[in-house]
Amino acid sequence: MTISVPDGLRLDVNLSILFTELPLLERPAAAKAAGFDAVEFWWPFDSATPGDAEVTRFVRAVRDAGVELAGLNFAAGDLPAGDRGLLSWPERSAEFLASVPIAIGIAEELGCRVLNALYGNRIDGVDPAAQDELAAENLAVAARAADALGAVVVVEPVSGVPAYPLRTAADALAVLDRVQREDHGWNLRLLADLYHLSVNGDDLDAVIAEHTGRIGHVQLADSPGRGEPGSGSLDLGGYLGKLAANGYSGHVGLEYKPTGASAGSFGWLSPTTKELHD
Repeated sequence: MTISVPDGLRLDVNLSILFTELPLLERPAAAKAAGFDAVEFWWPFDSATPGDAEVTRFVRAVRDAGVELAGLNFAAGDLPAGDRGLLSWPERSAEFLASVPIAIGIAEELGCRVLNALYGNRIDGVDPAAQDELAAENLAVAARAADALGAVVVVEPVSGVPAYPLRTAADALAVLDRVQREDHGWNLRLLADLYHLSVNGDDLDAVIAEHTGRIGHVQLADSPGRGEPGSGSLDLGGYLGKLAANGYSGHVGLEYKPTGASAGSFGWLSPTTKELHD
């Protein structure tokens, strides 16, 4: 199976899940060598507050590779251990807030205009309403900081972690609506990860038809398995076509687990699309 990416959509490679066989700072150059001009990352540091030298090395690696930074997460905790964000976590929201100026600084240097704020899991013994209030306050802070750059902050439904409360597009949009009512955070958008939404039972056709105008970023992987396109049953080419037809013109992040070496996992791209990235 091959997929043609519609005109107006631009692919980027998520280097926190692809090319992980290489050290992190070598991945941007590997993505460029594979034919891509844009990349994205989850929070690329072990701490929410990396030192200046560590941030400088990261910025230099992206810049020297000649790729655009299309997306960057704020600090989100230990993802391999099951954390899914700090936005609504009372004991750790200070870490999220500390990461905001660092992420904004990186975005300003590299021209990144999409910043992802993972919501965070429900915490035993903490009132969900209190978590939601905290998340709204922290999102407002992030949105104001990003707005100064002309950037958007995206909120993402996620699958696979029962404690994560945002599972559908409607769940995430309700959060955005709340912040917009209370704080006028008009630069908040939905991150539409086609894999996560599908796994959680969302109707992708309906999401695209009803909410494309509120989508700030798109990611994809096939389902089941979260592998490259063609490894599952999602009509990813069809969904990309519908997104483009409805006016989405941003990046599409490749956020899948390759079945083999990352550099060999792009055979699903149509020859026409490959030419756009060579």
